[in-house]
Amino acid sequence: MKYTDVEAIRIAVVLGTSRPNSYTSMALIPILDELKNSHAKYDLIDPAKLNLLFPGFDTDTSDAQEIKRICANANGIIFSTPEYHGSMSAIAKLIIENLGFPSVLAGKPIVIMGVAAGSSGAIKSLEQLRCVLSHIGAIVLPDPVSIARVNKVFNDDGICLNKTIERRLRDLVGTLLDYIDR
Repeated sequence: MKYTDVEAIRIAVVLGTSRPNSYTSMALIPILDELKNSHAKYDLIDPAKLNLLFPGFDTDTSDAQEIKRICANANGIIFSTPEYHGSMSAIAKLIIENLGFPSVLAGKPIVIMGVAAGSSGAIKSLEQLRCVLSHIGAIVLPDPVSIARVNKVFNDDGICLNKTIERRLRDLVGTLLDYIDR
């Protein structure tokens, strides 16, 4: 990998669940480690620490403004979601809704990752996520990572037990940084 000025690259990492100790957050561990190793700067958007409202509510929007700022200033986005009931998580969609219309994600390169307990992985949620992100003008890059039977892939400490999956998660960072570096 060659990056012209990797320290000037800023990545927004979206955790698409507010569930504590989630498998989705565990799957982000190798990704965040790879970002640290690349020396790119990143911001983690953790919805458990945010007060995001449904569109149309006019109360406190400071958290929405903050995630808009983070994403607007990012050179690229890493977006994650669990698959809940055959769909992306509601909080992942709420994050997207709070990024405005037109969305600050328009024109941004994005890599996506999903986790699921079932044997098919997060295929349905990643299809939906790709569709929504593409519809708002984001550039969704190829080779999403879908982790099936996620409860068997990570131990209780969040350590990835499958080296192939860990490599694929880390490669998402390279895919995004390579696109940005063009």
